[in-house]
Amino acid sequence: MARISLTPRRTPLVRLALWYSRRAYGREMEPLLAAAHHRRLLRTLARYELGVARWKALDPALKHLAVAGTAASIGCSWCMDFGHWEADRLGLPMEKVSRIPAWREHRDSFDETELLVLEYAEQMTANPPEVTDEVAATLLRELGEAAFVELTTMIALENQRSRINSALGLVSQGFATECAVQPRRAASAK
Repeated sequence: MARISLTPRRTPLVRLALWYSRRAYGREMEPLLAAAHHRRLLRTLARYELGVARWKALDPALKHLAVAGTAASIGCSWCMDFGHWEADRLGLPMEKVSRIPAWREHRDSFDETELLVLEYAEQMTANPPEVTDEVAATLLRELGEAAFVELTTMIALENQRSRINSALGLVSQGFATECAVQPRRAASAK
């Protein structure tokens, strides 16, 4: 299905990146395998993603909602799959997470700020972007400047990730399937 080989040359940098991927995510992530064909790009993306992971101005649940809403708008199955796993790892309610792709039909599942974040993600992802002053101003008031800038950047970053993964033909790696069998979730269901 992938439009590019997922067997890059195993240079020391690639081996290090794949070791990290297995350690952090339990497998070699296909976007990393695709990026590994371009050494400088891989190094740049790795530094950037590690830096992004340290941003803390925006609530993690809202950040995840923005990323998942963006991936759903684009239709990136790899991103949605990984996002489901990430939501489970963050302890987010999986029933709510599963409703993100059709959030307008499940408005009662989200609070007002969450609905604004989903709306903003959709507006930013439109081509061309259709961000309204009203939604932007309300989010700025609700979140503050630092969190609003982080939200905007996360949506833009997820647009990049989702569009690259979709264009390269990357699809689900089975992350979401694993969520149903996680011991923590089974224990909490009792």
